[in-house]
Amino acid sequence: FFFQTDVVISLVGGSCKSPVEKFWNGSSAMYILQKATHNEESDSMEESRTDDAVYASEVLPKESPRALALSVGRAKQLISLYTMVQNPNMTYLGRSDLVVLPPLWARCDGSDPQHTCWIGAEPLKAGNKVTGLNIYMVSCDGPTADKTRFANLEELKMEHKIRHHSSVVTTKGFARFELIAAAAIEDTIAESGSNICVDITWNGVEKILETPPLISAATLNIALESGDPRSPVFQLYRELQFLLALAEGVKTGVTEWPEPSESESALKLVQEFLTGNCCSFHGEGGVWHKIKCDTAAVDSCIKSIFGERGDLDFTEQLWCKMKSKCVSSYQELIDCFTLVIKSLERGEIQPWIHQGSSSFLSQLIQQSYHGKMEDVSLSDITPIQMLLEVGLEKMKKDYVSFFIGKSRSSLLFQDYFISTSVDLQEQVHRVQKLHHMLEIMVSCTGLLQFRHENLFPLTQICMKYYKENPFNEKHVFQLPIRPALVKKFYQNDNPEVWKVEISSGHGQKEAKTTWQVSTNAPVEHGTSNNSGFLSESTVNGSSEERLYFITMTQCTQVQFT
Repeated sequence: FFFQTDVVISLVGGSCKSPVEKFWNGSSAMYILQKATHNEESDSMEESRTDDAVYASEVLPKESPRALALSVGRAKQLISLYTMVQNPNMTYLGRSDLVVLPPLWARCDGSDPQHTCWIGAEPLKAGNKVTGLNIYMVSCDGPTADKTRFANLEELKMEHKIRHHSSVVTTKGFARFELIAAAAIEDTIAESGSNICVDITWNGVEKILETPPLISAATLNIALESGDPRSPVFQLYRELQFLLALAEGVKTGVTEWPEPSESESALKLVQEFLTGNCCSFHGEGGVWHKIKCDTAAVDSCIKSIFGERGDLDFTEQLWCKMKSKCVSSYQELIDCFTLVIKSLERGEIQPWIHQGSSSFLSQLIQQSYHGKMEDVSLSDITPIQMLLEVGLEKMKKDYVSFFIGKSRSSLLFQDYFISTSVDLQEQVHRVQKLHHMLEIMVSCTGLLQFRHENLFPLTQICMKYYKENPFNEKHVFQLPIRPALVKKFYQNDNPEVWKVEISSGHGQKEAKTTWQVSTNAPVEHGTSNNSGFLSESTVNGSSEERLYFITMTQCTQVQFT
């Protein structure tokens, strides 16, 4: 293949996304063949002079929004060459170093009557010896709303039996339903990368597009991005963003201050706060009266599971006054802390703070109890770090209050998320993880009406992932569930993907035929004169008119021995 100047070959493996994962469930690395551009042709001629093994190990997949596909005839020719090279009986080729190559998949342009979009070849092995090949033909048609173009299950089974000379076949079904749109209350979900869907598998399919039985196995897939203005916890998200801005300011020395959104300045609010009746010393075990903070804006359907805490201490209430709605400059921050420190030094306030509070401001308050405070220089990043420490402690308590008090989650990983043994930047990073988990819990509670018995294992899955991995809003969290738990959200809806897999034989003799419909194009490559092949799937307003792409994957076995 390295001397075929009209094609380019890539080795895809490891963490690279497989372009054929929708049709082939193999886990090994694979070669991808596609048409070369003019530049790629010259590159491939130069690269062909390098050692094959070195090239194969170093080449990276060339991703493009519109990959170039080969003609079906050319793809078949190249697959035939690959088959010859892998056939141990082709002794006249003079290859003494015969090795088992990775599977080969060629992109096709769908120009034949079957609209073939991929052809693949997978070696069958016995030890280190190749005994044959599985040849895969993937065809795609549509999109269409015409159900008469859908296959008949009995005809598919009969065709499989004839092709593979088998008398017995088994069937396995798969369906994917999107739940986030079906369950959403109007105006609660914005367009974003967020998605909640359920994958359902079952055995013994009886007809095309049948609804999965309740005895099926189901997995909930949850991918949520924070920051939707219509999210019930958007105010908490804004609070977190201010915390992140402060952390960046401490790290770089540059802080982006938000525009003030309140008519009153932060300094005036702090003055009123200090002169009010909420700053007297309550003694050990005392609590502050419950104040109205920004969490009052949290949607009413979520208040029951994430209400404001009633034990906010002085530093936490101060944070509520100074956070993103109010403090809009570095100088204003200095003025606010100057006012607080002077009030402490003069003994005008003796505020109560939580036991165990470790922020610098809390330490000053504790010193003020004894009438002696250290000198504080409010310069450089000191005031920013002081506010960051206060906000960090407050938000940690907020999230812990939910995950322990409301969702009754295990303390198994809590020490990790609230630990003070790591630096401030890492502590902020872990609070960011806590917020993402909260967004997931709130969405599943508000949209899917999850109860504790469902939230508990989901929380553990999220905590386990985030203890071991960095913050990642693109990650898909998976929770095994019973289909009955979410059936009401999909029972009257059409699936995003519906697939039946017909199989026969066992081990290396196993052969499969797959028929599927999907609302999204199953392949990313196409041609301008084949627009119907890969046009976008749309819904014209009626679920009965949903457009589907029809994909068929057939396997033919070639035995060498």
